[in-house]
Amino acid sequence: QVQLVESGGGLVQAGGSLRLSCAASGRTFNTYAMGWFRQAPGKEREFVAAIRWSGLSLNYPDSVKGRFTISRDNAKNTVYLQMSSLKPEDTAVYYCAAATSYSDTYYKSQTYNYWGQGTQVTVSS
Repeated sequence: QVQLVESGGGLVQAGGSLRLSCAASGRTFNTYAMGWFRQAPGKEREFVAAIRWSGLSLNYPDSVKGRFTISRDNAKNTVYLQMSSLKPEDTAVYYCAAATSYSDTYYKSQTYNYWGQGTQVTVSS
């Protein structure tokens, strides 16, 4: 069983930056692939970033590529999402997720076995 707790959300002006953190419990964190998703009101959950257990194979959709960076510190059981050049359309609840194995479907929410409770990010124009 893995428990995930996100933090770092908040209100920021357009063009600003935020770093989200996701702290995981469990001894096997360093074997899990990790992902970030977001969900805006009235919209479906959207893939944001994914990372293998090794820290390699970073993946992003075009909507955030070049602005967001996912990273992980296995010694701290934590995954991060550094967000820069934020836009109002980035406003959403951001969720981290853990998958017991990395797959080519890293962009699908069904791939992930565990989810955090989410943290709100609001970008004002």
